[in-house]
Amino acid sequence: MTPKELRNERLAARLIKSLKLRNMEAFYCPTAAEAVRQVSALIADGSSVTWGGSMTIRDIGIPQALKQRGTLEILDRDGVTDRAEVVKIYERAFSADVYLSSANAISEDGVIVNIDGNGNRVAAITWGPKRVIFVIGMNKVAQTVEAALQRARSTASPTNAARFDIKTPCQVDGVCHNCNSPESICNYVHFLRNSPRSRHTVVLVGEDLGY
Repeated sequence: MTPKELRNERLAARLIKSLKLRNMEAFYCPTAAEAVRQVSALIADGSSVTWGGSMTIRDIGIPQALKQRGTLEILDRDGVTDRAEVVKIYERAFSADVYLSSANAISEDGVIVNIDGNGNRVAAITWGPKRVIFVIGMNKVAQTVEAALQRARSTASPTNAARFDIKTPCQVDGVCHNCNSPESICNYVHFLRNSPRSRHTVVLVGEDLGY
């Protein structure tokens, strides 16, 4: 085991204890492949499943793995080009059995931080789907809640903005300007401190994933 792998394993063990104190179920998977299997195992046959704008979820192949099961109702916005249909999937997400997401950052004591443009992701995390499953690479762990917010703003948001054809200051120099641009993707800041009804599950992954 490399020093980084050892550190991730030890830090994940601490994080899992913190998350359980916040009423969240939590797991650690050393690799992305193991995380895909873990997420699939958490979802019962017959469940309706959807996800937010997470690159982590897509990059490690979770949608494909769930579709291949053939026993789930998949609400897949990625295959829809009509904006009205996309919005319908956004709305149906609130009645889904399972909502999949990643996070922009997580503090060492288990507070999950996300910044959203449209707000559909943080809305679903907050209320609606019966269960929310986060898949979070250990590269997104920050020492404190303040550091987690800083990571979300200075690292995750400018990187996410670079994915889109938008005119924001961070598109020019990669730096967060705390802007009020009409095309800002940083309109909603969300902190998940505790999980009412234990509806949140966290799968930590010992790889660098997403932004």
